Amino acid sequence: MGMFLTQTRKDLVHCWSILLKQKVGSAYCCLQYIENHLELLDFLVVCYDSKEIALNCGNMLRDCIKFPSLAKYILESASFELFFKFVELPTFDVASDAFSTFKDLLTKHDTMVSEYLTAHYDEFFNLYENLLTSANYVTRRQSLKLLSDFLLEPPNSHIMKRYILEVRYLKVMMTLLKDSSKTIQMSAFHIFKVFVANPNKPREVKVILAKNHEKLLELLHNLSPGKGAEDEQFEEEKELIIKEIERVSRLPILES
Repeated sequence: MGMFLTQTRKDLVHCWSILLKQKVGSAYCCLQYIENHLELLDFLVVCYDSKEIALNCGNMLRDCIKFPSLAKYILESASFELFFKFVELPTFDVASDAFSTFKDLLTKHDTMVSEYLTAHYDEFFNLYENLLTSANYVTRRQSLKLLSDFLLEPPNSHIMKRYILEVRYLKVMMTLLKDSSKTIQMSAFHIFKVFVANPNKPREVKVILAKNHEKLLELLHNLSPGKGAEDEQFEEEKELIIKEIERVSRLPILES
């Protein structure tokens, strides 16, 4: 009976995918139906709480996210906040699937994501900080990589410029530079370097860099991506960041 149900669910997901692609003239007929019944999307998101159907509904959700209007609805709905919980569910397969859907929402439609982040900057990054500081290694690694993926995209340049002015997020990156995982250290460096290289660093950022310059320089001197083609470029970037931290540490910024 269980195998029959599993295959039936897979068949339903396959049918869903096919139906979403069907057109009547130039219009996607099923898309129009879902746009008129958006509660279906909320239902699919909440299904991540049901282990038996979570993966099936995740596939259905990602098919929906391919359409800008449906992705926009999920981003702006109350259901979107649930992903910050779902990506840390104890069932690894479900958490990984939820993260795949979360990633699609933040990377598939650049302009829409930029508009969303602009309108919901504080609430989004408050929640995202919890992922970056999670006790779960996989959550930290995945969320840090995803942050790089969407924060460093050209349409989000104004979001990045705002993000790198904030001391709280600089401190998060400094903590991740000390992570036991080399992968996390390297990913953190690629965001940390933007804080340091920013020619318009606020005084608060300079103060943190100056106060912690010895520890930071030690971390950076020991940071290495290992063997690979990016070694030369990385070493050049690292040297520039080290020089900038040394320069900031000599400024009289600690005086009131």
